[in-house]
Amino acid sequence: MTVSEVLKLTEERAVKVVDFKFMDFPGLWQHFSVPTAELSEDSFESGFGFDGSSIRGWQAINESDMLVIPDPETAIIDPFMEHTTLSLICNVVDPITKEKYSRDPRNIAQKAEAYLKSTGIADTAYFGPEAEFFIFDDVRFDQTVNMAFHQVDSVEGRWNTARNEGPNLGYKPRFKEGYFPVPPTDSLQDIRSEMMLTMIDCGLDVECQHHEVATGGQCEIDMRFSPLVKMADGLMLYKYIIKNVARRHGKTATFMPKPLFQDNGSGMHTHVSLWKGDEPLFAGDGYAGLSETALFAIGGILKHAAAVIAFTSPTTNSYKRLVPGYEAPVNLAYSSRNRSAAVRIPMYSSSPKSKRVEFRCPDPSCNGYMAFSAILMAVIDGIENRLDPGEPFDRDLYDLAPEELAQVPTTPGSLDEALAALEADHDFLLKGDVFTSDVVERWIDYKQVNEIDAMRLRPHPYEFALYYDI
Repeated sequence: MTVSEVLKLTEERAVKVVDFKFMDFPGLWQHFSVPTAELSEDSFESGFGFDGSSIRGWQAINESDMLVIPDPETAIIDPFMEHTTLSLICNVVDPITKEKYSRDPRNIAQKAEAYLKSTGIADTAYFGPEAEFFIFDDVRFDQTVNMAFHQVDSVEGRWNTARNEGPNLGYKPRFKEGYFPVPPTDSLQDIRSEMMLTMIDCGLDVECQHHEVATGGQCEIDMRFSPLVKMADGLMLYKYIIKNVARRHGKTATFMPKPLFQDNGSGMHTHVSLWKGDEPLFAGDGYAGLSETALFAIGGILKHAAAVIAFTSPTTNSYKRLVPGYEAPVNLAYSSRNRSAAVRIPMYSSSPKSKRVEFRCPDPSCNGYMAFSAILMAVIDGIENRLDPGEPFDRDLYDLAPEELAQVPTTPGSLDEALAALEADHDFLLKGDVFTSDVVERWIDYKQVNEIDAMRLRPHPYEFALYYDI
């Protein structure tokens, strides 16, 4: 959509409010709104000011003024607002120099796309994330000086088979058996359909929706692949729609990777492919129908996986999902069809156009702009340096003998370990000024201070079960 088309849309739909959305550093959408009269053709160049020092991980108080520049191609009518509201995703720029802000995640993603083209390797990187999430009926949590607790609940939760629900109808998915019985066991079909149809109305290209493996309301809605920035924009809109449709039904949705103990967590298996013009570059006559380029791309992902995971699995909770036994890919290997490998080559179709690689470590708590950019930079490094991924693992990695398993590298066991890997291995991210040293350093510092240290200082409820009687 062009600027003139956006302005025409505001007239045709009698828009009352214009909402500007942009991404903070950790990965949440922020926004502010203006009356429609404030939007003009000039707005798409001059932008609107806001306080950058109040955004997590951004400016110091003495350099707080920043601008958002709305992107007309992202215009939609917000489906949730009472007053007709035009929604625009924005880029963030310095008000003095008019340069794009280096810590703006959308800017990082735009630079990653530009760098790919500059290498001559490909014109387009397509990404297709499969973001899983939970829909709960209630969530409560608190942490004080002398108390800590959390509790989530779902009418689907297997733990509620004995609860007096007046009446309890009993259709509750068994642990690890939520993939995917029909209603009434799947009680969320209509809500997911509403989410899917709302996404389509907002311009997202959706392929399917279904219940996922865990009990207690785990779901997945799959979007069709798109270029990097467009898909990162789409992932944010996807989360926005899911959360707001759930709220409309008196429920709550979360993209937290591991909200339940002893059942599957939520991953975001991410499909990647490179194209040059109309030519898919990952199709060939090698292993699993892959080209040499695709194998080198896998080599790059596996070599830099530990550092990349600092962006794709960016929370302390992420590493409660990345453990053996819950379909999480903790072994850094590749395979066709084998879902226990960190990199999988889907074999659903023999068409060269569908040939892609699937990186299974990411989870939906990530900042999509930065996660997809980090994956792409690892792919580019693998191709440029012709990194051999080694032999594929077509056996079940969880059933390997201990001496065999010891030879397979594993994912970091904590956010601490992932950040240490990023600190030791990030030169590949700095190429083309895609990630700056400041961004990498700020990411490590922010995560260390605000998440790792904050968690380390607090007693855990289970510690009382382990140690109170010492």
